[in-house]
This record gives sequence, C-alpha cells and structure tokens, in this order.
Amino acid sequence: MNYSYSDLAKMIDHSLLHPTMTDKDLEEGCKVAAKYQVASVCIKPYAVKQAVEWLRGSGVLVGAVIGFPHGNSTTESKRYETELACKDGAAEIDMVINIGKALGGDWNYVEADVKAVCDEAHQHGAKVKVIFENDYLTNGGAGLSSDDFKIKLCQLCERAGADWVKTSSGYGFVKQPDGSYNYKGATEHDLSLMRANVSAKVQVKAAGGVRDLDGLIKVRDLGGSRCGATATATMMDDYRKREAAGTLDAAGGKIGAGGY
Repeated sequence: MNYSYSDLAKMIDHSLLHPTMTDKDLEEGCKVAAKYQVASVCIKPYAVKQAVEWLRGSGVLVGAVIGFPHGNSTTESKRYETELACKDGAAEIDMVINIGKALGGDWNYVEADVKAVCDEAHQHGAKVKVIFENDYLTNGGAGLSSDDFKIKLCQLCERAGADWVKTSSGYGFVKQPDGSYNYKGATEHDLSLMRANVSAKVQVKAAGGVRDLDGLIKVRDLGGSRCGATATATMMDDYRKREAAGTLDAAGGKIGAGGY
C-alpha cells in the first residue's frame, strides 16, 4: 500500500446531497465526516452555516453545491448562490456547468458562467470544483467527439479559474434501454483524460461509481485528488481492518458502476 489512512481519507468529500436528507441526517453525516477525518462534507447550500458549526474544530471543510444538479440556473443566480455559501462559511464550491449551452457549442457562455463562480469564490478564499456531468457527454456535442468535448471543457475551465474539474454530480441519470435511469459516474477513461488535459495547478475530482476502498485507491492512482462518496465509513473501516490484518495491498479496484 502506497497510501496512508490520512492520504486516502483526505481525498474524500463526504456527500450529503440526497434530496430526502433531513437536518438530522445532515448532522449525522457531519459526525461521520469528523470521525473519519475526511477532507470535507459536500452539503446543500441552506445547510452550510449549520454544517460549519457542527464541524467546528474538526479540521473538516464545508463545501456547497451551486446550480445543482443540472446547472440550469442563470449565471447571476450561480454567482449569488456562491456569495451566500461563502459568507456562510463554505471553503469549497462544487458548481455544475450549463450542460445545454455546452452541448450547443456556446463556449463563451459556458466559460463566463464558470468564471463568474470562480471569481466570486476566490474573492472569499474558497476553491471551485466544476462538474461536467460526463454521462450526458458520451456522444459528444457541438461537432466534437466525446473525448474532444471533455478536453475542450478542461481547457475552458482552467482558463476560467477552476481549481478542480469534476466528472459528475452523482445525479446525472440517463434513460436506459429498459426505461430505467442509471449512470456510470467517474470512469477510469474519463479520469485519465481529464488529468492529462489540465495543468498541474488544476486538480481532478471523481464522483459517482466509487464505492469501496480499492475504488478510492484506483482514483488516486489515476491522478484524482478528491472523490465524492457516501460510502466513507465502508471505505475507511476497510482500511483499518486490512491494516490490522496486514493485507493492505490494493486488490485491483473498479470504478464507474454508478451510485454514491
């Protein structure tokens, strides 16, 4: 094992975003994040101020989602939502691009949208992760192949000031042939592609499809520095169990199976 407990725990943004989560659920989630000493919680905007109190002194940051999950808010709405979240104590912002504008090739709009959030967040000392929602981009768009489209987004986001590019929201459900909705989330291919197409100053975050310790290690091996997850306890309890048993060698983790 090349990574310590802290190396891996500090990759995790513990996700507290499901629409059915009550305030009690959010508080319990913050306790989990503090117990396992993860990097941050990623929480709904209205709960940022309370999460800051729940996590005070823990060393765990509070992150807020903006324009979540579909990216359809106006740019000014995203900027103002960012301002409010930062004033409430958010240290990190996870924003969703305007997916329709991107697929339509309105690159100036998309870049300005991202830049507005980055500029506002950076004024408050917060960092920004920009969500592409790669499951919606499998056929490419605006005359570009899927990979070229994602590369274009990587370049655009770096110019706009993004601190991370991020694969998915965890809620980008795509209709399947049987009529059900599902998604892959982070994949090895996309993480490698995104890492290769931003400079060293921009980090890469995986979200969706990372459910166990070996999957978390796989993200790290592929150059990802953060991972959105709800399976935090499962991952880190497994680390301690395997550490005690002397069996910490990674077992060939897989990602991209959807779900948080």
